[in-house]
Amino acid sequence: MKNNNPNFIQCFIVLCCVFQFSCTKGIEKAKPPNIIYVLADDMGIGDIQAFYPEGKIPTPNLDQMAADGMRFTDAHTASAVCTPTRYSILTGRYNWRSTLKEGVLWSDDKGLIDTSRTTVASLLKDHGYHTAYLGKWHLGWNWGHDEEGNIDFTKEVSHNPNDNGFDYAYGHIASLDIPPYVYVENGKVTEIPTDSTESKDKYGWWRMGMTAPDFKHEDVTPNFFRRAISYVQDRAKTDQPFFLYLALPSPHSPILPSEKWQGKSGLNPYGDFVMMIDDYMGQLIAAVEESGATDETMIIFVTDNGCAPAAKIDELIEAGHHPSGIYRGHKADIYEGGHRVPFIVKWPQAVKAGSVSEKTICTTDLLATCADLVNYKLKDHEGEDSYSMLPLLKGETLDENFREATVHHSVNGSFAIRKGEWKLIMCGGSGGWSYPTPQEVAEMDSLPPVQLYNMKEDPSETRNLEAKYPERVQELQDLLTKYVLEGRSTPGIAQENDGEKKWKQLWWID
Repeated sequence: MKNNNPNFIQCFIVLCCVFQFSCTKGIEKAKPPNIIYVLADDMGIGDIQAFYPEGKIPTPNLDQMAADGMRFTDAHTASAVCTPTRYSILTGRYNWRSTLKEGVLWSDDKGLIDTSRTTVASLLKDHGYHTAYLGKWHLGWNWGHDEEGNIDFTKEVSHNPNDNGFDYAYGHIASLDIPPYVYVENGKVTEIPTDSTESKDKYGWWRMGMTAPDFKHEDVTPNFFRRAISYVQDRAKTDQPFFLYLALPSPHSPILPSEKWQGKSGLNPYGDFVMMIDDYMGQLIAAVEESGATDETMIIFVTDNGCAPAAKIDELIEAGHHPSGIYRGHKADIYEGGHRVPFIVKWPQAVKAGSVSEKTICTTDLLATCADLVNYKLKDHEGEDSYSMLPLLKGETLDENFREATVHHSVNGSFAIRKGEWKLIMCGGSGGWSYPTPQEVAEMDSLPPVQLYNMKEDPSETRNLEAKYPERVQELQDLLTKYVLEGRSTPGIAQENDGEKKWKQLWWID
């Protein structure tokens, strides 16, 4: 029945406007989450009790974070050492596709990430985020030099984190045992170094090198956490979402727990240092809560590789603590202890508390996840090895082909590929620092050239099945070859790898 009453029509129009305004406001509020990505340095999956309850280091804050969010039990770094893992986190691309085929960068190496390449920071910045980096960079930047070729600390640093998508950047060039020891803020050294530090501390060792007055080794980790907390407090006062990449230099050597934590673990300084980091994580999470941004903030905690021998692993094991948990090897190795790491995501708005994912993920996956969050479709030359974790975080049911396979990489550039329960290692030993090292393998001259393990039945990699399942070896080798030659492991148009076309570690490719 038609109603021509003017009052009725006027009320109807007003109601429509109110409804439209309400819907518009709802859309405005549905902004993507803040993202805090915390990357610890040289810390094993067995060092957090939420992942390995038998561990002897108390980690109450990280355990609580896991209880409040999602814990990934099959998470891997792209490499078993520092620089390459950091490259992959920001680019969504396997590190060995860059010009760095093995090892790590040093203090005067040039910037590794092409400034034209999409990074997590540049993608989020383009989609309205404020982006900030705090911590250990270790991806190279271009120092200014004098006529003799020495670093000139008065000159601006180019190819710095700001050139890779960060609005704000504050940190140091590499590990805390690699000079020069200076902070660089938005391309400028904060204080000119005036002297060289002593190489030893009661709790740690670092190489002699130029050191700025404002750079105190034992205060570097606390300094980064203080700044991270201030950043969160400041950004929470705005309506703009933010991305904070907090790249810790710890518990990598020098192992420097503050006086408050020295002796607390009852194990050794490394155990104390891990406890200190756990406490600071609690403070950072509390700052988010106090800012009122808990629900709309995604906090990720992960490490860049497994525990390092500098932690005195034998000493820890003797005391009943196993930094790699049930897994074989440690930092630098192609074995699981080198790259299987703790990975925790807390995001109350979308992630169910106390949830666990057993899906295989990799640190390359951050870029595709962020693209998914802002409804951006990655182009073929972006994030070639990145899969979105967003469906996993939301608890959606996925088939077994979420990720076809994952490639692992060791310090000397050795490869492995994992598909389902099978893992093929393309070298005879660890490819790293644990037994048998590449040198020991060469001297033995008796080990098979590859290793095949069933990770479901033998997660500790104790039984090499390469001779028993040659067809499985061939299948995985062919898939790894495809990933290498096509320049990507995700669907899409083939891409070029950077640098040398042939690498000594690719001996099986004609």
